[in-house]
Amino acid sequence: MLIDLSHPIGTGMPVFPGDPEVTVRPAAELERDGFAVARLELGSHSGTHVDAPAHSIAGGRTIDQVALDEIVGEAAVLQLPGLAAGEVITVERLAPLLDAGLGGARIVLLATGWDAHWGEASYFAHPTLGADACRALIEAGMHVLGMDTLNPDPSDGGELEVHRLVLGSDRLIIENLRGLTGLPSRVRFAGVPLRLDAGDGSPIRAYVDAG
Repeated sequence: MLIDLSHPIGTGMPVFPGDPEVTVRPAAELERDGFAVARLELGSHSGTHVDAPAHSIAGGRTIDQVALDEIVGEAAVLQLPGLAAGEVITVERLAPLLDAGLGGARIVLLATGWDAHWGEASYFAHPTLGADACRALIEAGMHVLGMDTLNPDPSDGGELEVHRLVLGSDRLIIENLRGLTGLPSRVRFAGVPLRLDAGDGSPIRAYVDAG
């Protein structure tokens, strides 16, 4: 069974503060022109998307240099229920979930349940991932970090420590996933970006095969 983990892209959808607003409007209309074409205005990090290292690392790989087999494969889903607004996910909170390791999975999906706040002001006051917890995930073999929040770091203009750790070690970050809560602990994940020339990131259609 395939489960869609992507938010729909549409006019007025939530974006990271300061990013381009999303607008979808007709460029051609079926009744007037005989065919329909939509004009899309959006940033490269709109909606459910992947950050390439070039997003925040000088000289980092761009999105067109990301191999498909990096973002398609076995994923470990770590359930983190009950987090409060702005709460930091600590290494102690992750430790019980990592005791058995990642079982070779290089994609890690952190299920905070914060996608329930999508479209609300509270979505921007999301939980974050602590630096020590991020290091523990990297040491366990994580190559792709996926979260159901706007950002693994705080979205209030503070330090982007998790971005530095993950993207700075040539790994990838996926943000604004949805529907992670309730998934089994192991799934087959795919989140394929547009092949944007020298791009710093791209929206994706993310999904899992939960069996």
